[in-house]
Amino acid sequence: MSQFPIIRQRRLRMKAPIRAMVRETSLSKNDLIYPLFVIPGKGLKRPVSSMPGVYQLSIDELLKECAEVFALGIPAVILFGIPEHKDEVGSGAYQDDGIVQQAVRLLKKEIPELVVITDVCLCEYTSHGHCGIVKGDEIVNDASIKLLAQEALSHARAGADMVAPSDMFDGRVAAIRTILDENDFVHVPIMSYAAKFASGFYGPFREAAQSTPQFGDRRSHQMDPANGDEAIREVAEDLAEGADIVMVKPALPYLDIVRRVKDTFHVPTAAYNVSGEYAMVKAAAQNGWIDEERVMMETLISIKRAGADIILTYFAKDAAKLLHS
Repeated sequence: MSQFPIIRQRRLRMKAPIRAMVRETSLSKNDLIYPLFVIPGKGLKRPVSSMPGVYQLSIDELLKECAEVFALGIPAVILFGIPEHKDEVGSGAYQDDGIVQQAVRLLKKEIPELVVITDVCLCEYTSHGHCGIVKGDEIVNDASIKLLAQEALSHARAGADMVAPSDMFDGRVAAIRTILDENDFVHVPIMSYAAKFASGFYGPFREAAQSTPQFGDRRSHQMDPANGDEAIREVAEDLAEGADIVMVKPALPYLDIVRRVKDTFHVPTAAYNVSGEYAMVKAAAQNGWIDEERVMMETLISIKRAGADIILTYFAKDAAKLLHS
């Protein structure tokens, strides 16, 4: 039964300083990871048409971008590489002179305090656009995780601070943890895309990473959007195999999963505010339908409120500037 007028909830909403004092969820620059796309060449900054403000960057331009990111107080970036040549086994992914490996070496030399995370997957590197080895109509599991482990090792050798397998194959976290430990990279953490759903929100990313499958789709290894209990099983498995941080991807349609993961495991939990989520906000703002800054911050706060400790987002720079001001 209501106790109005004795209790008035609006008392704590009337003034901005009081609202700030009782605010339950806060967003910090330290919560953010900025995704970046690196390409061969020099002096290249190619806009991604479906993601305004996002670019494919040559390594020299990547360095400039990361210097700005670091100056804004964003602690980490995650790199996605687009090689000059692709083949059926994604060999550019695990070569020591690969595009990501080159980028990591330069970034760790020039901005050593910036945390450099690398995406570990084959889809950007394979001619067919799938995340692993293809035999007939099947994307095979065990042969693929061997190559993913080699890719993670090559990133660690280049100086990556953290590796992030995004493929969703069974056993890949254990394979990566084993090969890293055997090669004296026991201190390199794994941020696993533990609950990655077969989502329609990845379209703009596939343009940016040039990783659209040439046939079929990824439903044989990415999760069915209808399943929640399965996500918990996937996270449990990755933690048992050695994951240090677990991720839910995408973020907004799966905030319930973020909350369940955090409440169940009480481990560092990341969520990826993916390209489609970003593009929808940008498109609506460009049409004058929404207030971009307000919706951006509301989106990021909602992900934190759901339980995410870390947010991968293309809004990281814009959010950091607003948080600073």
